Amino acid sequence: MPRYARAIIPGGTFFLTVALLERRRDLLATNIEALRTALREVQHRRPHRIDAMVVLPEHLHAIWTLPPDDADFSTRWRLVKTAFSKQIPATEQVSDVRKEKAERGIWQRRFWEHAIRDEQDFARHVDYIHFNPVKHGHVTRVRDWPHSSFHRFVRDGHYPLDWGGTADAEIAAGE
Repeated sequence: MPRYARAIIPGGTFFLTVALLERRRDLLATNIEALRTALREVQHRRPHRIDAMVVLPEHLHAIWTLPPDDADFSTRWRLVKTAFSKQIPATEQVSDVRKEKAERGIWQRRFWEHAIRDEQDFARHVDYIHFNPVKHGHVTRVRDWPHSSFHRFVRDGHYPLDWGGTADAEIAAGE
């Protein structure tokens, strides 16, 4: 059994990637209100700041900052996944293993996290998040993807509306 070592940093800021089990499905974008509701519920129950986020059809990226005495982003993601799953119809294929555990077949069990090290690391990951819909070919301009904190960043003066240019642009950020 693999051992997953998570970063335990109370008050830390983390880049997180969460994906659907079946990457060809588009459940996140087509059920965006259910996802927003799940995120709001969890944020109310377990406060944290969502610094940046993009929701694509089959995965999402976010940067969260936790409260000073709290390092538990794993429970927050479990609660988001559960709340989202309860809001949408059960139409997915479910393996025998998941059936035995009474699990839905919506989400990958694991997620990826990276502890943000400094302001430059934060900025690179914010850029990566906002450019992701272009990278995956969903739009040709960053501003055209509706499910992104990019629009808040523009409103707050952090980016110009034409930031990221087109699909030919190169953004210096890594996953």
